[in-house]
Amino acid sequence: MGTVTTHLASQARTIFDDLGYTVSDDGEEIRAERKWRVVQVTPMPEPTDAPTNGEFRCFVTRAGQCTALKQRLASQNVRYEWAIISVEDDGSYEVCDATTFA
Repeated sequence: MGTVTTHLASQARTIFDDLGYTVSDDGEEIRAERKWRVVQVTPMPEPTDAPTNGEFRCFVTRAGQCTALKQRLASQNVRYEWAIISVEDDGSYEVCDATTFA
């Protein structure tokens, strides 16, 4: 895992921990659990092909990559609920997009 991805993973762990999730490593992804919900968190510094399976996914990316990542997910027509969190260098973040699978 590259330095940027490692830094994003660290920021993602902090975000989900602060939100009250139990956070653990799951290969190159992060597993965030709270009550009945398990969210697979994928640090993604640049838009690449997203995983094709899952129920709930969150992609953590750099500020400025949100639109490109959203377009990538839409073009892949993924079949799970997803959200994108964009992270600034100072650690601040925002949920920049989310969808539900209907």
